[in-house]
Amino acid sequence: MSDLKKLHDALLAGDAKTVVAVTKEALEGGIAPGDLVYKHMVPALGEAGAKFEANELFVPELLLIARAMKNAMEIIRPLLAKSGAKPVGRVAIGTVKGDLHDIGKNLVASMLEGGGFEVVDLGVDVGAEKFIAAVKEKSVNVIALSALLTTTMPFIKTVIEALKSSGLRDKVKVIVGGAPVTQDYANEVGADGYSDNANGAVNIARKLVA
Repeated sequence: MSDLKKLHDALLAGDAKTVVAVTKEALEGGIAPGDLVYKHMVPALGEAGAKFEANELFVPELLLIARAMKNAMEIIRPLLAKSGAKPVGRVAIGTVKGDLHDIGKNLVASMLEGGGFEVVDLGVDVGAEKFIAAVKEKSVNVIALSALLTTTMPFIKTVIEALKSSGLRDKVKVIVGGAPVTQDYANEVGADGYSDNANGAVNIARKLVA
């Protein structure tokens, strides 16, 4: 039987090598993939998010945690699919057109995946048409838009307006974030949710798909 406390501690330490090793050991020992994620890994991510909000962890450490979680999920994801486990929701995430920043976006994507969402990562410099295609072709029910520059922030509104003109706005929830983005701006452009951190983004996405 593998030591799942070791998994929890390794994840909080951002130790990807140990996380992967203990994940494999646990699965080989008969731990259900869903139990591994929801009973052991997600609580560790929640703890990391709370520590980040309390300024006990910082972005570089969160990125290591997110990378460790991503590596583990690459092993677990096919097993979850095989077992018929349904994702909490399907999210298309991307940094808007003109913006090449991806640290925050990658962090949110990893935390969402760890939180049970299927994530379609569209990358950076993403135009409205790619988000629309994700809704049509991938059946996503949440779109997560990131902007790290004040000059690219207006593209958040462009995407939301494009969803409206395509007749898709009522089929998808939109959450927004990024350094210059505020709750007031989210309200102004008609987003369904806003968060200034990855942990908050996961909580909002969960509420929106509930």
